[in-house]
Amino acid sequence: MRKFGLIGKTLSHSFSKVFFSDKFEKDGISATYENVELSDLSRIKAVLEEGGYSGLNVTIPYKKEIIPYLDELSSEAKAIGAVNTVVFRDGKTIGHNTDAHGFHQSIKPFLTNAHERALLLGTGGASLAVAHVLKGIGLEVKWVSRTPENDQTFAYSEVNEHMLKAFRMIVNCTPLGTYPNVDDCVAFPFQFLTPEHFCVDLIYNPTETKFLRLSREQGATILNGESMLREQALKAWQLWNEE
Repeated sequence: MRKFGLIGKTLSHSFSKVFFSDKFEKDGISATYENVELSDLSRIKAVLEEGGYSGLNVTIPYKKEIIPYLDELSSEAKAIGAVNTVVFRDGKTIGHNTDAHGFHQSIKPFLTNAHERALLLGTGGASLAVAHVLKGIGLEVKWVSRTPENDQTFAYSEVNEHMLKAFRMIVNCTPLGTYPNVDDCVAFPFQFLTPEHFCVDLIYNPTETKFLRLSREQGATILNGESMLREQALKAWQLWNEE
């Protein structure tokens, strides 16, 4: 029986375990999927070398931090600078990023000519995949962070009406608002959103976060992270099973 798993910090409400366990049962696949909760990466070498896994997913907060422990990176994971899928092949661990594929597939039906510039809330591993996709299809990308470190990143206090007239796609890449902390939300001036805005939250539980609800109430088009997660998981499964 093959064994797969998800590496992260807090995984009790993980999408991946439910998704893959259901898939294995429905498709008659002899495999298991388990959550691998790590408070830090001190045990990661043992997990990778002795865990007996056929494939792993990686989530918050280890998408960037796991890279030094892997033997190789795919060209896309290298370009993005974050890994969410580990393939075991020929005695090597190879890091891939299927978040980019998942995000691209999920937003395709919603993009219009109004969405020339995107503002990404948060600067973690997920935001790197989102930026890679959006830049690849020609959008200008800037970040918003509690601790801006370069001229591509604004503080939340700097986001104003003038900026939101230019940036009509907003993507929440932070975990704020994830169940059970459903009342949490980024400090964002929702009053300046319009029906021309497209607001995406990578969170999938709850299906409508406070961020999405406040965006919807201003008339913005909204999208949660469920379709992205499903698409990235299917892509990971494909990578794990390639000869």
